[in-house]
Amino acid sequence: MLALIALIVAIYMLVKNNSEEYNKIVLSQRQASYDSRTIPFRRGDIMDRNGTVLATSQKVYNLILDPKVIHSGEGDRYVEPTIQALVSYFSYDESELRTLIKEKADKSYVKYKKELSYDEKSGFEEYIKNQNAVYVKKGDKARIRGIWFEDEYKRMYPYGSLACNVIGFSSADGSVGTGGVEQFYNDTLMGVNGREYGYLDNDTKLKSVLKEPTDGDTVVTTINTNIQMSLEKYLNEWQHDDVGSKVAGAIVMDPKTGEILAMGSTNQFDLNNPRELDESQYTNSELMELGRKEAVGVYKRQNPDAEKISVDEVGKYFSEDEILSFGKQVAWNQVWRNVVISDTYEPGSTAKSITLAAALEERAITPSTTFDCEGFIALSDGIHTWRIRCHNHDGDGVIDAQTGLMRSCNVYLMNTAFALGAENFVKYQHIFGFGEKTGIDLPAEADTSTLVYPAESLGRTTLATNSFGQNYNVTMVQMAAAYCSIVNGGNYYKPHVVKQILNGNGTVIQDVKPELLRTTCSKSTSDFLREALYQTVEGGTGTKAKIQGYHVGGKTGTAEKIPRSAKNYLVSFIGFAPVEDPQVVVYVIVDTPNLVGEAQATASFAIYIERKIMNDALQFLNIPPVSDTDPEDNINKKLSGGSEGINDEAMGEQVTSGSDNENGESETVETDDEGNAVVRTQAPPVTDEVISGDDEGFELPDAVPNSGEGLEEQPEEAEEED
Repeated sequence: MLALIALIVAIYMLVKNNSEEYNKIVLSQRQASYDSRTIPFRRGDIMDRNGTVLATSQKVYNLILDPKVIHSGEGDRYVEPTIQALVSYFSYDESELRTLIKEKADKSYVKYKKELSYDEKSGFEEYIKNQNAVYVKKGDKARIRGIWFEDEYKRMYPYGSLACNVIGFSSADGSVGTGGVEQFYNDTLMGVNGREYGYLDNDTKLKSVLKEPTDGDTVVTTINTNIQMSLEKYLNEWQHDDVGSKVAGAIVMDPKTGEILAMGSTNQFDLNNPRELDESQYTNSELMELGRKEAVGVYKRQNPDAEKISVDEVGKYFSEDEILSFGKQVAWNQVWRNVVISDTYEPGSTAKSITLAAALEERAITPSTTFDCEGFIALSDGIHTWRIRCHNHDGDGVIDAQTGLMRSCNVYLMNTAFALGAENFVKYQHIFGFGEKTGIDLPAEADTSTLVYPAESLGRTTLATNSFGQNYNVTMVQMAAAYCSIVNGGNYYKPHVVKQILNGNGTVIQDVKPELLRTTCSKSTSDFLREALYQTVEGGTGTKAKIQGYHVGGKTGTAEKIPRSAKNYLVSFIGFAPVEDPQVVVYVIVDTPNLVGEAQATASFAIYIERKIMNDALQFLNIPPVSDTDPEDNINKKLSGGSEGINDEAMGEQVTSGSDNENGESETVETDDEGNAVVRTQAPPVTDEVISGDDEGFELPDAVPNSGEGLEEQPEEAEEED
C-alpha cells in the first residue's frame, strides 16, 4: 500500500509539473495527423486567334498508397483486401504491391501511379465502396483501406506538333515553359498553388483552412490554325514527298499589324512527347557522335584552366551514359530550335528591295534613273581586281529601277549602292531592322548585331556584295517584318504572336495592340516598290508565284552558302497579296535542297511552297479575288511629292561619302585597312578574280562580319542571287 501511494504521489507531481509540455506534445500529434495537402493551380490555356485551344491543362489523378494505414488493421486485416482490389481493378503487379507496402510500412504517402483519368478514379472509388459494403454485409472485418487520390494537372496539346515552335511546351507540373509562348509568357500562364491544412485555435480545437489555388491566365495568340495547318502541310510535302532539304521554314504575317498568322519549319516535334527523337534521324551512333563533340565543350566549361581535350579523349572523362545524354540534349536543341527567329543566313536578292528603298529615300536615285548593265562590274584596290557578275552574263543593258528589280540585276543594285554610299546604306539596314532584334514575343531570337558591317568597315567591294544581299546575315522574321513595312506604306510594326490575355472568367485583361516602332520609307517609295514587286511576279523572276484571281507581288532569292566552294544554296521567296491592298505577307526559305551543287540553285523550290500557302491563306481570310479589270498598270503614276514621284523629304540625313564622280561613284582607292579587309583577305589573291551572282555559279569570298559569333548553333548559311 505504501509503495502504491508513493507511485500515485510521484505520478501526480510529474503531471503537475509537466502537464503543459505533455499537452503540447499530444496536440502536436493531433495536428500532425490532420491531412495537409497542396492544391495545384491550373496553367492557363493557349488559343489561336479564333478560340481554338492549342494548349490546355487537363485534371488527372495520382493514386496514393498509405502503407501505415494499410497495416494498421488488427492482424493486417486491411492488407489482403487492399492488394486484391488494386490487382483486380487495375491489373497491377501483386508481388510488386506486396513488396512496396511491406518495405514502406512506416510511410503515409507513396505515389504509386500517376495521371489516372477521372473515369479510372471514380470507377475505382465506386468499386471500393461496393466491396467494403460486401465485407460489412458478410460480417467480415476485412476492409479496403489506405488508398486515396491526389489531384494534378497534365499539359495537353490537342493538335500534337502543330505550331510546336510557336507554342513550346511546359514541365509536368506546369511550372516551367520551354520554348515558344509557354516560355515567353510563363509568368502569365502560371498560377499559384492552393493549400488545405489544419491548426489549433485558442481553445485547442483543431480547425481546417482551405486556401483556393489561383489559376493561370489564358493567352490568345495571333495564329490562325487553318493557315498554320496549311503552312506545315506544304512544308512536310516538300520535305517528304518532293526534293526535300536540310531545313525549310515559312512565316505568314499581317503587314498592317505585325501579327504572325503562321510560323513553322520542317523541324517539328510532338508537343505531348517533346523528347521523343526520330530514330531514323538520330540513331544511337549519331547521338554518341553528337555527345562526344558536346562533351569537349562541357569539359572546357567545367575545367576552364585545363588543357582542351579532343573528341577521342572524352571517354577518359565521361561515361557512355553521360556522352549519350549530351548527345540527346544537342539533338533536342536542334529539333526544338525555331528556324524562323533563331537561325541567320545571308538574305540574297530579297534584300534588293531594301537597297532600292534606301536609295529612293535618300534621292540617290529616282525610279527613272538608269544604269548600263554589261554583265559585270570590275572593282580594284590597286593590287587585285574583282569582276562581280550579274546573273545575266550577257548584261541587261540600260535599265531603270523597276526593271532592275524585276530582272534582279546585280549591276543595277551595285551602282545604286555606290550612289547611296556606305553610311546611308548601313543606316537603312538598321532602319529596316537588320542588325537589330525585332523584339518578337518569343524566346531565343538571334542577335545579328555583329553580322552586319558598320559603315567604317564597309568598303567598296563589300558594299557591292551587300547591295544584293550577300556578306551579311539576317533572320526570317527580320526580313518578313521589313517587307511588311515596304508594302504597307512604310510603317514598321513590331512582330508579335500574342493578341490578348484572358482571366479565368474569359474576360480580356490585356489587349495587345499593334506597336508601330518607326517609319522605314515614305508612302511614295512604298507604292513604287509595291508596283515593282508586282511586275516582278507578272513578268520578272517571280512569275511562278502567280495565283489565279489575285494580283501578287514578290521577290526571289538564291543564295550561295559559306563555304562558297561547297556549292550549297539557300533559296527563298517573299510574296504579298493583294497588291492593291496588301493583307498577307508569306516568306519561305529552303536551305540546301537535297540535290548536288548548282542544281540546288533555283528559287522555284521556295516559290512553289509560298504559292500554296498564300493561296490557302487568301481563302481562309476571305479575301475576294479581283475583277477581270487589271489594277493600275503603273502605281508610279499615282506617286506624289518631288521629282520623279519621290518625296522630297528623306527619311534621314543625306550623307555624302568620299569624292564622287558624276555617276555618284566613289573614286577613292581603298586598301585592306580601309574597310575591305574581311572580303579581300578571304578572296584568292589573283587578279581578275571572278565573282558571279547567278544561279550558274555564284561565287563570293567567304565573308560575313564576325560570322556566327555569339550565336548558339549558328548554321552555315550563305547567300544569294537570282
